[in-house]
Amino acid sequence: MSSQKTSKRKIDILVISDVHLGTYGCHAKELFHYLKSVKPKIIVLNGDIIDIWQFNKRYWPKSHMKVVTHLLNWISKGVKVYYITGNHDEMLRRFNGFKIGGLKIVNKLVLDIDNNQKAWFFHGDVFDVTMQHSKWLAKLGGAGYDILILINRLVNFISEKIFKSGKISLSKKIKNSVKSAVKFINNFEKIAADIGINNHYDYVICGHIHQPEIKKIENNKGSIVYLNSGDWIENLTSLEYVDGVWSIHHFDHEEYKKLNNIEENEEPTNNSLFDSLVNEFNLLN
Repeated sequence: MSSQKTSKRKIDILVISDVHLGTYGCHAKELFHYLKSVKPKIIVLNGDIIDIWQFNKRYWPKSHMKVVTHLLNWISKGVKVYYITGNHDEMLRRFNGFKIGGLKIVNKLVLDIDNNQKAWFFHGDVFDVTMQHSKWLAKLGGAGYDILILINRLVNFISEKIFKSGKISLSKKIKNSVKSAVKFINNFEKIAADIGINNHYDYVICGHIHQPEIKKIENNKGSIVYLNSGDWIENLTSLEYVDGVWSIHHFDHEEYKKLNNIEENEEPTNNSLFDSLVNEFNLLN
């Protein structure tokens, strides 16, 4: 019997942020299946893709490597990939402007899209007071957040297996309640929008706060559309730009189950991927 093949959705611009590869909370398996279901022209990795802060835990499952391999496969095929640095992968900021093939590492990005509109991309940690003044505290918070993810998994296991009830997200409830108390999210969005309006951008696109959003923000100088791609820890979201329209894609767990029942296209081997990269980047010339 021949295997069923699913058609890939074409996307003009795909924006993903806050994947945190290398941590327990990362939903790499779901992200990998999502990436296999789309065919983007431009990919913007808007920070915190690899969690270098937590990388000393030596936690790197095969599913995390599959995500990296898939991205490299896209690059080897000439797909434009912009890697915008975040706070958890800030080590890469020293390579700002580095370009190889279709990959470029940047700290911020401006793209001209349809109808001469300008979209401004950056991670957003520059607005975080905790990051600016107490980096050690932010790192401590990241470690505590990772531990909370593990506790959450245990709670959900008990909730589903013993009490037959649905999943809950302790980390999301705690984080949202804290951020709401200090109005952090609203301030973040307002600052990003104000700067974007001052620079006459049409869109400002961030990550960092793990809060997927698309909304118009106005001040006395004008208006702008603020977007946030969310994360692949709790929300499992991305931003998709197709035919002049932005939308938030929420990963469908039912779709994930169906994909597991369909034979996947063969992934490139390490040798074939290496050969493709050599040819694409002319490394031997």
